[in-house]
Amino acid sequence: MTIFVTHLPDMSDFFKTLKGVSQGIYREKMSRFLAFAEPVSSADEARAVIKRYANEYHDARHCCWAYMIGTERNEYLSSDNGEPSGTAGKPILGQINSFELTNVVIVVIRYFGGIKLGTSGLIGAYREASKLAIEAGEILECHEQAQLSFTFPYLSMNDVMKVVKRSDLRVVEQAFDNVCSMTIEADADKVPGLREQFAGIDGTSIVE
Repeated sequence: MTIFVTHLPDMSDFFKTLKGVSQGIYREKMSRFLAFAEPVSSADEARAVIKRYANEYHDARHCCWAYMIGTERNEYLSSDNGEPSGTAGKPILGQINSFELTNVVIVVIRYFGGIKLGTSGLIGAYREASKLAIEAGEILECHEQAQLSFTFPYLSMNDVMKVVKRSDLRVVEQAFDNVCSMTIEADADKVPGLREQFAGIDGTSIVE
């Protein structure tokens, strides 16, 4: 597992997530647990990932999962998908919490091997499979992003683009006419300063 960390004085706008898809495989008493961990940006995206794995492994006995969304880590959900209550979804979510991740979904597919594992065995298996999937990936520490939209006259284009290039901003949307519009994305803590810079350009109006 590789962890990339950027150290800044105020870490309140930072969160940990996965760089990409990772996988772990755990075996216990003939049962196979295939765990997949993916970064997502919303609950809808997480549910789409869950549905994809459920369809791909439709022949498996269980498709259990958990996700965590948002920099505040306050939007989460888990499912035992037919396993005894609390033996699958909670252990998966527990590993997400242990690694302090967010914007992530973990799906664990179980192929039943014919031997019952019991409550403690199931909890341990789902926990270990999830842990292996996380450890197989790369954890990123990311800065919370925010967007800023504004309009400006075409004659102010050069001044606007100077700020965009100087601050290395990502342009999300833009339209050029007599009255132009632009939406930029930047680190959340930089947006107030950028707001002042753009508002100071002649004819520019911030879109609330």
